[in-house]
Amino acid sequence: MMRPGKVEHPASTRLCSSGGSQLEIGTTPKLAWTTQTYGSRLQAQVQQPQETHTNLNATTVPANGSYLGRGDCVIVKLFYQFWTLKYPLPATVFLAQLLFTNPVYAGSEDRRNNNPGSGDFGTRLVPKSFLDFDGVYQLEGSFGDHLTTSTYLGISTFLFCLLGIFFISQGRRGVKQIWGTFNPGFFVMAVFTSASFFLLAALVPQWTSAQHESVTATSSGPGVLSGTAAGDSPMFTFPASADIGPNLLPNIFDPQAVDVQNVCPGYTAANVQKTEKGLTADLSLAGPPCNVYGNDIENLKLTVEFQADNRINVQIQPRYIGPANETWFILPEVLVPRPEAEPNADEAGSKLEISWSNEPTFSFAVKRKGTGDVLFTTEGRVLVYEDQFIEFGSSLPENYNLYGLGEVMHGFRLGNNLTRTLFAADVGDNLDANIYGNHPIYLDTRYFTKDESGKLSYVSSPTDKNAKYVSYTNGVFLRNAHAQEVLLRPEGITWRTLGGSIDLYFFEGPSAQDIIKSYQLSTVGLPAMQQYWTLGFHQCRWGYSNWTVVKDVVDNFRKFGIPLETIWTDIDYMKGYRDFENDPDQFSYEEGAKFLEELHQNHQHYVPIVDSAIYVPNPDKPEDDYEPYHRGLEADAFIMNPDGSLYIGAVWPGYTVFPDWIGAALNGTGTVSWWIDEFVRYYKKVAFDGIWIDMSEVASFCIGSCGTGNLTLNPVHPPWGLPGEPGALVLDYPEGFEKSNASEASSATSVHKTQYPDPTTTASTTSTTSYLRTTPTPGSRNINYPPYVINNFHGDIGTHALSPNGTHHGGTVDYDFHNLFGHQILHATYQALLKVFEGKRPFIIGRSTFAGSGKWAGHWGGDNYSLWAFLYFSIPQALSFSIFGFPMFGVDTCGFNGNADNELCSRWMQLSAFFPFYRNHNVRGAISQEPYVWSSVIDASKKAMRIRYLLLPYMYTLMTQASLSGSTVMRALSWEFPQEPWLADADRQFMLGSAVMVTPCLVQGANTVDGVFPGVGDGTVWYDWYTYKSASEGVQSGQNVTIDAPLGHIPVFLRGGHVIPVQEPGMTTTESRQNEWSVIVALDGEGKANGTLYLDDGESLEPGENVKWVDFTVEKNSLQVTPQGKYPDQNSLANVTILGVAEAPLRVSINGDFLGSGSWSYDSEGKFLSVTELQDNFKEGAWTSNWTLSWESPSNSGSSPVQGGGGRLEFSISNLLYAAAFGIIFGRMFVV
Repeated sequence: MMRPGKVEHPASTRLCSSGGSQLEIGTTPKLAWTTQTYGSRLQAQVQQPQETHTNLNATTVPANGSYLGRGDCVIVKLFYQFWTLKYPLPATVFLAQLLFTNPVYAGSEDRRNNNPGSGDFGTRLVPKSFLDFDGVYQLEGSFGDHLTTSTYLGISTFLFCLLGIFFISQGRRGVKQIWGTFNPGFFVMAVFTSASFFLLAALVPQWTSAQHESVTATSSGPGVLSGTAAGDSPMFTFPASADIGPNLLPNIFDPQAVDVQNVCPGYTAANVQKTEKGLTADLSLAGPPCNVYGNDIENLKLTVEFQADNRINVQIQPRYIGPANETWFILPEVLVPRPEAEPNADEAGSKLEISWSNEPTFSFAVKRKGTGDVLFTTEGRVLVYEDQFIEFGSSLPENYNLYGLGEVMHGFRLGNNLTRTLFAADVGDNLDANIYGNHPIYLDTRYFTKDESGKLSYVSSPTDKNAKYVSYTNGVFLRNAHAQEVLLRPEGITWRTLGGSIDLYFFEGPSAQDIIKSYQLSTVGLPAMQQYWTLGFHQCRWGYSNWTVVKDVVDNFRKFGIPLETIWTDIDYMKGYRDFENDPDQFSYEEGAKFLEELHQNHQHYVPIVDSAIYVPNPDKPEDDYEPYHRGLEADAFIMNPDGSLYIGAVWPGYTVFPDWIGAALNGTGTVSWWIDEFVRYYKKVAFDGIWIDMSEVASFCIGSCGTGNLTLNPVHPPWGLPGEPGALVLDYPEGFEKSNASEASSATSVHKTQYPDPTTTASTTSTTSYLRTTPTPGSRNINYPPYVINNFHGDIGTHALSPNGTHHGGTVDYDFHNLFGHQILHATYQALLKVFEGKRPFIIGRSTFAGSGKWAGHWGGDNYSLWAFLYFSIPQALSFSIFGFPMFGVDTCGFNGNADNELCSRWMQLSAFFPFYRNHNVRGAISQEPYVWSSVIDASKKAMRIRYLLLPYMYTLMTQASLSGSTVMRALSWEFPQEPWLADADRQFMLGSAVMVTPCLVQGANTVDGVFPGVGDGTVWYDWYTYKSASEGVQSGQNVTIDAPLGHIPVFLRGGHVIPVQEPGMTTTESRQNEWSVIVALDGEGKANGTLYLDDGESLEPGENVKWVDFTVEKNSLQVTPQGKYPDQNSLANVTILGVAEAPLRVSINGDFLGSGSWSYDSEGKFLSVTELQDNFKEGAWTSNWTLSWESPSNSGSSPVQGGGGRLEFSISNLLYAAAFGIIFGRMFVV
């Protein structure tokens, strides 16, 4: 979560083709949108907010949108009497009003949605009561999914007017005719009609201003920070200027910026010495120092080490380093370990080679021995090495293919016109900007043709689908945690850092997956193994206001039959947004204990958020005391100012301090032990199952130590409205919303203009802008305002972040460690959960990450937007994190910022079902987007979730393999099919492992999607998941195929040559793991397939021997299953389905025993064999011993089946003899 702000992002979303690859199939127009941190606006123009209306009392209004409340029986009686007294017109009007305003009487139950706040079924304004709208909600139920509030109010007003006219015209006579006397029912009707008129009169002006307050259970409430502290006087709000730094112009945009390549001398190498594993050399300035963005380091040391046969390390650092400046240049190994060389590694055995030159100045080049291809060369560029600025780079081939360099919202292939800033920032998912994490690694894939002699020729535009290509991929990792910029330009790559050293690691590959494995095994560590339950569905929201609301959400999932594994709470649960303390009124420990006990009994789980700053209590308010702060103070756990006083910034609870992870690692303070203790204490009060770490960049809502001297103001409100508060209404909707909801979109746009004025209408055209520029100071660094200005989203690197001069215990400063805060808090939290759940795998999802954080935690994609563009961007983001070593990745499904609609949420719920981390989460003040809110989303979610839960054993096996070997779970098509260059930028389709391909529809209003079927040119077979039929028959290599994808359907395909074990889904993963097994075999073109299954208890940190691996091998019409290991699984086998069986089998057997004809069938159209009702053959479990399933086909038996209905007639010699004898005897009876 982050503050509001406005940044424009023109971008080509490339979504119109909607295909799974980005092949040239037509011109795709560029889309441009204006985003803010709480949404993407429908219009660029915005205006000042209008006055809001008073919140209506939810307890006095029926939550299901009915005007009639509990008096329905009287109204029905009135309708009957109207009709019997021959008043057909008012009776008809009254019936229409009855149906419209109280739809409990209309529509079938399967068309109705449940309102979480009422427990009743019926038509309702989604997701709130009709009294709680901002003019843009859709009405769902008996009158259709697209009946809007404007229509609702219009028709309702018309009906009330007709009834009013009727009563006036009939007068007392009509009343007496109805009742005979003054029946109290008259007063009911009169009061009801009058109240309705007044109500409508009061509502309509408020509707046009589209003000909104929440009244339903799943809607977000006003929250603690709505201007007052609970039971207190109005809360102090610090000014917006507190979070505005000096005006800086990034170097890449600054016309006055000096190009160091033109003025700096470079270095020359001398004293070159061969070593056992490489070489060393001294580098010295080749001329007078330039001192452009720092003070030149005159003497450097070069070290080259061959660390493995596929990895070289090139390190350049100052020759003379002392304790005073060590962290300026050296990244401590206790924070980020350096890869170690393998014992037998040397230059002779390496697949890489390195050369160097002093002409005209020092440069080096890394080549692949086998091909002679230059992977990286600094030739033609000078090396610049200053105390606050380093620049080096390499030329790259024309039209190169680079991937990685995260974290960034961008297409998977980075292109050659991008500047990547690596500086952790608390922002939304802004396109091309620096966001939460930092991963300075890239993959470089190149395509070649090979002639008859074996000579390779690089191809810059490999578009010939008939040509045969060979690809090679290499990787480059810079072990540096300082702020960085990486410039990708047509001529190559330029790397700039604001400190640290050049510590490069070159990975030979030759495939992308080889590099990813090597990177994890050697450099950053293997990913954390996740517990089985974490692969279930997770639900969260900023806005669940109390335990009752949370319980209602859980109950609604069960009521609608949607699987729910884990419920999460955002910062709403906290007392004043403070870590480790619950709100005593809304989230009391007693009520929570009861709820969590029931939740755990149902095999479900709970995860709360924990923020990264610690509240400082107001010294003038004894009731404001906060023990976690005092205990941290005793442990020297917090970052300081340069003078040794506490550094006090501001985050959600008010003025806060920040844990000092660096001081703990380098100076032995008690930060980590204090952090562990707080989790142990909190778990005794709240039985959580995992932890969600947020705001860990680290964020601060003011510049510098703004809380120093101001603690008596605590708690304080940030200088902006929270989402849903006046002036911060959530009014943003998906692209295309105006097509199907024109009136609502118009209303939202109108209010948008009021809430967010267009600065271009008031900006002066004559004013000039001045920028702060600094120059180097001899002998010292300017860490608050470095001379080189990176393109940071927030501008000044001290804005909305910890100040660069924040001081750690031991004297180091945050300038040198900013990008590691999120990394270190994940490490500390991992240790804490090891203590809380001894012997179990910790489950942690974190926001800010660094190279290697994946060995402790998973990652979610941050604060994205409810936009179709971000539905697409979730795929390249996930694929990039596969490179970085984070298989446990997912995004905020349906979008975090802004309002989703049913179409976008349907598509997103289905897409995310194939991401390892599957969670729906959205912002406070937006409409609810739980999957049960829309009937269409219910259906879409159930359909995709069934596939996901069937595939859980497959996904868990992939996750295990990733944690053991560094393999990937979500994969780019180009990784699995590296010889097809047209897949180089394919990021609208992806692989789940090597067996499953997902081709989602990513375009609003589309009913088809264009996708490719990779590998068909080499014989790869693809099967449709739903029909089991071949999906790739007749498809050409690289061909874009139009695939049906109506709303509610996500195309999924199985790759021939793979065996997938599946398990019948339950409502939780625990239930699923107790169900029967089935096996899906997808044969390749040669009738072969293989697969693997991993089993354990799903939670143990060290399962030891209590595991089981099951191998599946198919060849020659036989499936052989070989289990190994001691883990007991007693679930039986129910079915085996074999796809791609060309002919109807004659017989089927298990372990040589033929199965009866009722146990198997063959689909001649789909060409698949179904073997069913196998339970009696596997009473002790499917994987207790080896077994073989075989089928005999006519082509290898010499006999042929006779097809008829669902059965078959098998001919054999004995059967023919019996038939002949019977025929002779039977025929003789008719012979005279």
